[in-house]
Amino acid sequence: MSTTILGLDKQKTENLVKELNALLANFQVYYQNARGLHWNIKGKNFFELHMKFEEFYTDAQEKVDLIAERILTLQGTPLHTFEDYTSVSKVPVGKNISNDVEAVKLIIDSLSELLKIERLILDLSDEAEDEGTNSMMSDFIAEQEKTLWMMNAWLS
Repeated sequence: MSTTILGLDKQKTENLVKELNALLANFQVYYQNARGLHWNIKGKNFFELHMKFEEFYTDAQEKVDLIAERILTLQGTPLHTFEDYTSVSKVPVGKNISNDVEAVKLIIDSLSELLKIERLILDLSDEAEDEGTNSMMSDFIAEQEKTLWMMNAWLS
């Protein structure tokens, strides 16, 4: 078995890098969505959601950096062009959304897509015995599950 500098199986690590790049691309689209929602939200829930969307895009920006640095740690190259992001991303793109309910639904749909990718990466990182990636995905998943619960509660 060929191993990386971290002592991980090289083939399994390459698969992880591919999926981490998919997560990176999807987080970049989610980040842009959250920025757009922050800028464009209107209505009676403006103040509450304006601050919440800023919280979401700030968090997404930090996660983008963590994901890219993990890819580099695994000796991969992070995607870094909008062309790459849009060709890989499954997170829905929100354009000109100013309605509160529509905005929250976009966050819910986006987080649901991110969770699918993160759970796949969690399985792959477990199989590869990659505790660093595994820990990161576990943290992301726990946080986003709580956010999904809260956003769904807001809609009710």
